[in-house]
Amino acid sequence: MKKIVSGKVIQGKGKGKGLGFPTVNLALAEKIESGVYAGSVRAGDKDYKAGIFVNPEGALLEAHLIGFSGDLYGKEIEVELERKIRDAKKFDNNKDLKEQIGKDINPICSQE
Repeated sequence: MKKIVSGKVIQGKGKGKGLGFPTVNLALAEKIESGVYAGSVRAGDKDYKAGIFVNPEGALLEAHLIGFSGDLYGKEIEVELERKIRDAKKFDNNKDLKEQIGKDINPICSQE
């Protein structure tokens, strides 16, 4: 399952940043199956491995770029969803969510 989407980075709610996993956000023109994905993001002339979340409505994509720091608001990026890791689910608290995000992106960080 490989899917590529692109668009301009929009302002999010800052929840990922507050959890220690800042994200870039894209409004999706075409719905994508909700869930957590491993993939990559091209920002400018650089590629980053990424943990990607597509919201339950399939209309918003959030990507945590491994090893990136900076501001991409208003910039064009390209996101490649390579494989689905798991379905989306609700968490009772931020501690559990943060722990699960760590588990989701750990294998992505260790990929060569």
